[in-house]
Amino acid sequence: MLELVRLTLREIRLPLREPFQISSGTMTERRIVLLELEDRSGASTWSECVCDDAPNYLPEIVDTAWPVIEKWVAPRVLGQRFAAPGDVHAALESDFRGHQMAKAAVEMGMWGLEAERLGIPLARLIGGTREVVDVGISLGIQATPEALVEKVRGALAQGYRKIKLKIKPGKDVAYVRAVRAAFPDAPLMADANNAYTLDDIDALVAMDDQKLMMFEQPLAWDDLVRHAELQKRLQTPVCLDESITSLERAQDMVTLGSGRMINIKPGRVGGFSQSIAIHDFLESQGMPVWCGGMLESGVGRAYNVALASLPNFKKPGDISPSSRYWTRDVITPEWTMQPDGTTRVPLDTPGIGVAVDRDRVDDLTVRTLQLGR
Repeated sequence: MLELVRLTLREIRLPLREPFQISSGTMTERRIVLLELEDRSGASTWSECVCDDAPNYLPEIVDTAWPVIEKWVAPRVLGQRFAAPGDVHAALESDFRGHQMAKAAVEMGMWGLEAERLGIPLARLIGGTREVVDVGISLGIQATPEALVEKVRGALAQGYRKIKLKIKPGKDVAYVRAVRAAFPDAPLMADANNAYTLDDIDALVAMDDQKLMMFEQPLAWDDLVRHAELQKRLQTPVCLDESITSLERAQDMVTLGSGRMINIKPGRVGGFSQSIAIHDFLESQGMPVWCGGMLESGVGRAYNVALASLPNFKKPGDISPSSRYWTRDVITPEWTMQPDGTTRVPLDTPGIGVAVDRDRVDDLTVRTLQLGR
């Protein structure tokens, strides 16, 4: 039986190697909440809460997740016995609405803790089948189309198997067309971070002939109906991100025709149980999924890599190596990418597959809270 007896929260400030710009703003430093979990057996592991520090992705932020974990999530799990980590999701959903990222931080940690307790790799525990996963890169909005072309050139030279171009109104059609003209066969996609409305549909249609893998979440963050209208106008698949917060929302997407694939971010959907359920459902519909990123540290990346080893993750994920974003990560070994654009799934190490650099975490920590014994 799995029984969490101690949960320690730490907020760290991890500076980015370079500023990262999307349609809603620019980030130079990442506020990250790390969790250390300990089981009654003595097994321990780490997990990560992937909230931003401003409500420009979802309403949840670092400063809401911390007290929610302390007051509502942790008490539902600490000292409770679970036959399997898949049972944790139900315990966190009963009479407790929303706050999926806070829930996911603990729920995913319980999966990592069980893998550590059993002495098996996390990827194997959740049913992963891949030994390597394809890696994509996300490129922030650039000042000019020419600057974006050079960023893409560098990413292709490094071997990335998918290039995500961040776009917003006014920095879209010319940018995408410039990149496609320079690289006719490059695996490109465009991510709008819900910066568009149906009034902007002409701009999206103008990019429909650019052989893009997908348009990711072009319309409102919680929309399904208007995305269905947009998908009817496009040959390019619409991929939903923020709109999918549960298995039921994924089922609604298919029913309405709102998109043809999903970016599964486990933090957004409440953890691994819902991620696996969405993966299985989309597989049954013949639709692919892929694993998105939230500028996680190496701890969060470990969970994403394990998830991406499931068989229906057929598009490269946003699982770039540590050096893409951080001068120095908080884990050892740091995440790396092979020359062929893949990352190895850690199958020779039990648990999440990496060790946390405690000295590094201590240096970056700005607050701590211990719950449990």
